[in-house]
Amino acid sequence: MKLCIIGSGHVGLVSGACFAEIGHRVICVDSDREKIEKLSNGVIPIYEPGLEELVEKGRNSGRLLFTAELSKAVRDSDVIFVAVGTPPMPDGKADLSYVEAVCREISEVMDSYKIIVEKSTVPVETGEWVKQTLQRNIHSVDFDVVSNPEFLREGTAIKDFMEPDRIVIGVESERAEKIMREIYAPLSSPIVITDIKSAEIIKHAGNSFLALKISYINAIATICELAKADVEKVAAGIGLDKRIGASFLKAGIGYGGSCFPKDISAFIDIAGELGYDFELLKAVENINKVQREKIVKKLRDVLWTLNNKTVGILGLSFKPDTDDMREAPSIYIVNELQKEGVSIRAYDPAAIENAKRIWNGITYCKNAYEAAEGCHAIMILTEWREFQELDLEKVKKQMIQPVVIDGRNIYEPVKMKKLGFTYVSIGR
Repeated sequence: MKLCIIGSGHVGLVSGACFAEIGHRVICVDSDREKIEKLSNGVIPIYEPGLEELVEKGRNSGRLLFTAELSKAVRDSDVIFVAVGTPPMPDGKADLSYVEAVCREISEVMDSYKIIVEKSTVPVETGEWVKQTLQRNIHSVDFDVVSNPEFLREGTAIKDFMEPDRIVIGVESERAEKIMREIYAPLSSPIVITDIKSAEIIKHAGNSFLALKISYINAIATICELAKADVEKVAAGIGLDKRIGASFLKAGIGYGGSCFPKDISAFIDIAGELGYDFELLKAVENINKVQREKIVKKLRDVLWTLNNKTVGILGLSFKPDTDDMREAPSIYIVNELQKEGVSIRAYDPAAIENAKRIWNGITYCKNAYEAAEGCHAIMILTEWREFQELDLEKVKKQMIQPVVIDGRNIYEPVKMKKLGFTYVSIGR
């Protein structure tokens, strides 16, 4: 089938490469001509394991194309996926101006029946606005609007697309349902068919529930610290209950990234506009904020004063296997340390270039050992696998004081104590 994907960010690019892999002809569209030129030459602007190889395979097969010309791409396609950004506005609402602008452009160039698919994460009732926007400019051409939310996790996005837990399709016509089923037919995964509004809510409700689990276990971690219990054992004990499950019960410094913070804020606003005060999600947001403040306090409690101290930061991206710095907990933490006069030495396997756009006044290092040189403490802010495999004796020799503040609980407290570290983690 001929597919057009408008927006070549993380969602659009991964989806386009995967659709091409399962046999569709895909045109990825983006208004950023420099990005399109790079993609056309095999240069991938984001870090996602396996994506470069998949894009190259799609380009070589002729099934994956890139263009900045939206009009031709729309006319040459059967189904148009809208995967543009919906960034948060200051009041927490999702900014839908990019979605609206793209829909206007689509309506101006459509010359035959098309399915317009919401792939971006959008508030409930956006489908109605998309339909109205298209109807204002289209008079003689038939179309359908579909909601098809994405569930791609950065770092495992290709696997998530190719082996999804479920595929959600919100439709209003049998014609659109049939075509959407054909698109996803190569994937042997459950397909959930709903109305458009339910599909829109599924995305926000799913992300909000996962964020709730993270904040819940972080609240339990605080109780464990006060009671001198071990949150890792508590999480294992409750996670074995099949009704609860072990995933997202990992205590730490909270969630970040381009999805959870934005989606939780937007869902609170959506609920408010519908007349419901979502106090539960407000508590989730507050717990997440407090976790970042607590890790700075833990460092302060060990070092006493922070002014003129040197701290090594291991991990800057919001999670491992991505270079994404959006809403990363490290941003708040590094900013707070700098306010208190701390010199920062930082290392991340993938996010250094993106971090340089945020901070000029820190020392970026080639590896974790270099980041530990001359430090009064190191802080683990992202659980990259290579940090779990470090030669800790070597790390210790690099430091002025053997202090480790572990915001991701990647080390065993007993082992760290035996090695001679002052070791502080979360909820243990």
